[in-house]
Amino acid sequence: MSAERRTGILQNPALQQGLGLFVVFIAIVVALALLSPFFLRPDNLVNLVLASSTIGIVAMFTTMLMIGGGLDLSVGATAALVGVVIAHTQDALGIWGAVALGLGVGLLVGFTNGIFVTRVGINPLITTLAMLGITRGLAFVISGGLTTPVSNEEFGVIGRGFLGPLPNPVVLFLVITLLAFFIMRFTTYGRDMYSIGGNATASFLAGLPVKRYQLIAFTLSGFSAALAGVLLTSRLAAGAPQAAAFLELSVIAAVVLGGTSLAGGKGGIFGTLIGVLILGTLNNGMTLLSVSSYYQQIAQGLVLLIAVGLDQIRIGNIGRRAEKHKTA
Repeated sequence: MSAERRTGILQNPALQQGLGLFVVFIAIVVALALLSPFFLRPDNLVNLVLASSTIGIVAMFTTMLMIGGGLDLSVGATAALVGVVIAHTQDALGIWGAVALGLGVGLLVGFTNGIFVTRVGINPLITTLAMLGITRGLAFVISGGLTTPVSNEEFGVIGRGFLGPLPNPVVLFLVITLLAFFIMRFTTYGRDMYSIGGNATASFLAGLPVKRYQLIAFTLSGFSAALAGVLLTSRLAAGAPQAAAFLELSVIAAVVLGGTSLAGGKGGIFGTLIGVLILGTLNNGMTLLSVSSYYQQIAQGLVLLIAVGLDQIRIGNIGRRAEKHKTA
């Protein structure tokens, strides 16, 4: 490899951003290891990745959606509704029939979001914010505001079992991460989503099925929320209408922190993976340091603000570079 090519690769903005995030992640790990003697213990590291897996699964599909110019604020409420549906239909349908119904509910919510955005033309923020209220409200109506036990042992293996040294949710998270990376890097759908997020009108004029691809992305987002609901219900052995509170904020913070732009057309799966690990590490470290959950919520809000602020700075820098190129 020539020196010029090596220099070009090292100057790649995406690579520089990914390396920068990785350095931040390592710095956080070192700081927490110095502050708490328990942080690097194997059992704590397993708990860290386990707690991050649910956010990570949803974040991978959210990355695909946001690259295409979409946004989904209803994932947390959808996860709670799926858990309640499973808990309240397990006797009538059997546990696996209830799980299938729960996954179908998630797909339906995502598909409905996509229809309202792509066919009716409602803004994704407004659509999914409204769906957040609808699904969370349905979860409370169906459950009467009460938590319902789900005690099936086979179902419990999904969220509490292990495959070798790794918990099952972590294995699922890794598989979905690899699948999402393959889709966005090596398939026509993934490449087209970057184009759609960058300029939907130009993509449509170029013959890309913009609305269909966006509908698929919203449907997959609903499915990821359903998967999160199944995992949470299995881990908690109960369906709770208040479950997955603020999940959507954690997911968006991880995705934007990982370099995916709110404006669409920019981002990557590897960046999101690092963003998920950074958030999970911070939450785990604050818990080990006995930081109040109230302060943890404040910290998550600050991380979201910082992530969005960095995204706006990146967009501004890109715009300035484009203007400079035009006038050069």
